[in-house]
Amino acid sequence: MTIVPIYNKVVLPKAKMFFMTDSFKSVCGTAPQMDENLVFIVVKKSSTWQELTEDSFYPIGVKGKITEVNANGYLVIETTDRVTIDSITIKGMYDIELTLSKRVDIDEMTPDEVQRRFKNVQTKIKELFSQYKWGMMAGSYFAGIQSLAEMVSVMSRWLQNSAEEKYQLLAEDSQTTRTELIEQCIYEYIEITQLTVEAEAEQASDNKKIYRKMAIQKQMKYLQNELDELNPESVSDVRKFEMAIEKSGMNETARKEAEKALNRLKQEGKNSAESGMLYDYLDFITSLSWKKEKAQTIKLKKAEKVLEEEHFGLDKVKKRIIEQIAVMNLKKKQSGSILLFVGAPGTGKTSIGKSIAKALNRKYVRISLGGVRDEADIRGHRRTYIGAMPGRIMDGIQKSGVSNPVVVLDEVDKLSTSYSGDPASALLEVLDPEQNNTFTDHYMNVPYDLSDVLFICTANSFDTIPAPLLNRMEVIQFSGYTQTEKMQIARKHLLRKSMEAMGIQETQIVISDEVLESIIWDYTGEAGVRTLKKRLDTLCRYAAVELARDDTKVIEIKEEDLREKLDMRPVSHEHVLAEKKPGIVTGLAWTQNGGEILFIETLFTKGSGQLLITGQLGDVMKESVRIAVSLVKSMFPDKADLFKENDLHVHVPAGAVPKDGPSAGITLTTAIASLVTGRAVSSDYAMTGEVSLRSVVTPIGGLPEKLMAALRAGVKKVFIPAENVDDLRDVDQEVKDELTIIPVKEVTDVLRETGIITN
Repeated sequence: MTIVPIYNKVVLPKAKMFFMTDSFKSVCGTAPQMDENLVFIVVKKSSTWQELTEDSFYPIGVKGKITEVNANGYLVIETTDRVTIDSITIKGMYDIELTLSKRVDIDEMTPDEVQRRFKNVQTKIKELFSQYKWGMMAGSYFAGIQSLAEMVSVMSRWLQNSAEEKYQLLAEDSQTTRTELIEQCIYEYIEITQLTVEAEAEQASDNKKIYRKMAIQKQMKYLQNELDELNPESVSDVRKFEMAIEKSGMNETARKEAEKALNRLKQEGKNSAESGMLYDYLDFITSLSWKKEKAQTIKLKKAEKVLEEEHFGLDKVKKRIIEQIAVMNLKKKQSGSILLFVGAPGTGKTSIGKSIAKALNRKYVRISLGGVRDEADIRGHRRTYIGAMPGRIMDGIQKSGVSNPVVVLDEVDKLSTSYSGDPASALLEVLDPEQNNTFTDHYMNVPYDLSDVLFICTANSFDTIPAPLLNRMEVIQFSGYTQTEKMQIARKHLLRKSMEAMGIQETQIVISDEVLESIIWDYTGEAGVRTLKKRLDTLCRYAAVELARDDTKVIEIKEEDLREKLDMRPVSHEHVLAEKKPGIVTGLAWTQNGGEILFIETLFTKGSGQLLITGQLGDVMKESVRIAVSLVKSMFPDKADLFKENDLHVHVPAGAVPKDGPSAGITLTTAIASLVTGRAVSSDYAMTGEVSLRSVVTPIGGLPEKLMAALRAGVKKVFIPAENVDDLRDVDQEVKDELTIIPVKEVTDVLRETGIITN
């Protein structure tokens, strides 16, 4: 007798079962034989032969016999009686010993009742199968089934019952109860199948409606496109926006927001209160460039040529820009730090941004931030407000028509804070490469990718820029121009632009180098060249008037005519003093307009030892005065009576001009030391640096501008802090060649060099 373990299968007595030959071999280990006697034992849970134990089986099984071994690969097995498994022993794979006893069924139903209930179920099955194409074939198959037990055995694998519930059919002794359970299983299967059929039919109906709707919409769209092509002027605003949204390439979030606004515009119509706002919003969001621009290979030689042609000097700046372009070439995308150009007005910070855009072959956008004090100017207004507008950033991007322009944020140091918010903080997201790929303007209310935009900021000073914002930028200093550089800029660029602006040909006006030098020296007083351009514009306007009267003559500008033609007196420059005097020393200062020289004047007057400070000095310079007095007292103890019997007056001329900064300490100390010793400091000397009570000269900023101012003023020798020696690399070679620059570490070094201390 062959033992056949089965799992999750309905097996009942007096029923016909069908078994696959391969499955039989896998569980029994032998090929099936005709008339072979079998015992089916039921496994509690799915297990391999290696996992089977005596406790793995239910205590009731069924005897059976192979009645047919079909050539198509399946067996026909007829079951007989149920058996109780009294004991079970597993000796090895496919080797199981059983002790069995017959299990008696309780027959409570008459044959007629059994047949009637079987016919009812069979009728239900036929009705179910009639709904399928293959129902006739299945119906003929089920017509050959003779009992409920056989039917449920055949349907076993399609039933939703668990393995435990299928075993309960076998374990039930009462024929009546077993029949009810079988009917319950089959009827449940019929209901589930019927629901599935109905659901599929309903879904098919819904799909048909959807497909029909899609087909109609597609046809309508096609016809609408035909009408639009035949008569473009008749296209409605709604239709225009539909086409614009479709072609824009905007991200999914932006598309949903745009379609939402468009639906509102459709529903409310042109005469609604919100139609204007909705129209403006859709017009703005659809005119933005949402598609990423293809990365272009930029030729470095071409970029260098553009920068050289349009800007003279600025070698350090040009080098850094070329480095940025090289990195972008290698990575094929926007990369690197946000550049911050810092320098005096007129040094070319803004105009070089335009040259960078030309070198990169990109659109150029300039956004002025001077005086901006409302956060909404950066992030835009929410559309709940009347007159809401996008912020300046997105407005500039929209006007450029591309997603990767060069954007110059001009005068970033002139941002201010008010009750309307902090615009500098709003710029943090704009300028952060890790965040600006999802920048959200309040007006748009959808994210926009700014990662491909090349942002360049300009400022006259970074003192007023908040530290978090400054931390996101790389500072590049723009030093003032030397006289030679201004000459070259005027001749190669400014004069030519002024002539073009006034419509003057090169042969119609003559301006010699001597005249240009006089204009630069006597009629301008700046680190940049903006005022120089104004003066040249004035001369070209004068020439334009003369040429309008007689276009055949050549206008020659002479040096002696400059005062009349420029209609102004020569600019008064600070120059070194003609004679030296004790208590007066030349210092160097930095301003937003470049470097300047200043004179420190000191004087003793009869009094009670008071200290009088004039010249509108700030707190830092007042502290420097007090430190200088203490140092001089400690270095010249024999002069202490001078401070007790006299009042010391310290004055910095140009009293109407506020002055402050940590760089005048060494000048103040030298001036007071010169006063108390009576030894005058040469007017050819100038100095800059702060001092400590330890007599140490500490470093300062703005060295290139200060040295340029010294050169303009006629200074010959300059004392600088020793720690600023590295900053000389940023100083133009022409300036270093004309000046004698002496690094000093302590105050005594300066006093010895100036002759105040002789030992």
